[in-house]
Amino acid sequence: MKYCFILFSFIPFMSSAQSFDLGSWNILNLKYNYNEKWSVFGEAQLRSLKFYDHFHYYEYKGGVNYKAHKNLTLAIGTGSYQTYKEGGNFVLPKNNDEFRIWPQVLVFQSIGKLKIEQRYRAEFRFTSKGYRNRFRYRVGLSYPFGKEVNGYKPFQINASNELFFTDKEPYFERNRLLFTFNYKLNKTTTLQIGYLHQFDYKINDETGRDFLQLGYFIEIFRKQSTKNTIDTDLKDN
Repeated sequence: MKYCFILFSFIPFMSSAQSFDLGSWNILNLKYNYNEKWSVFGEAQLRSLKFYDHFHYYEYKGGVNYKAHKNLTLAIGTGSYQTYKEGGNFVLPKNNDEFRIWPQVLVFQSIGKLKIEQRYRAEFRFTSKGYRNRFRYRVGLSYPFGKEVNGYKPFQINASNELFFTDKEPYFERNRLLFTFNYKLNKTTTLQIGYLHQFDYKINDETGRDFLQLGYFIEIFRKQSTKNTIDTDLKDN
């Protein structure tokens, strides 16, 4: 398999004309593993355009994962996505009130300890401005390190880049670049800190360019399961 396109897709779309203003991107994620193949998840996010000020967006979502193969996971999710106007905290009226359904496919490949992930997601979006389709492609790299504890390494660095497309003009909507550092406190709890940069082109929902990302991820295993596989995938966004 050739990876030239991976290097190309990691080039961010930068714009020096706009000033740097760091916002916040906060994630709380819960995953329940029923067995080796099936799991369910729920997630809430809260975002602000300034550093823990000018909160303008929140979402909550949930879904089901099915591990069809060690290198292939299928999922379907749904959720509510709420975007407020800029200029303060939850300024009304809203820019967008959206319900979304999204199937996705995750493909994995490992080169030594380095894990390569490709994510394909289709979004069926019922917005306050009408129905829309959107398609997302993400490629990411993850590398675990540190002294192994109970079958897993406690630290992980990740990098990913994601492209957003629609089936209507202007077709291309967004490029999102993310770098994170994860610390696994124990088998069930992961803390995340990262930097997210995105370029928007005529986007009609959540905006913002630069964010400090903080995540808290909880993973629960069914007691009857005889073999528990530790999640080393890229954390969702």
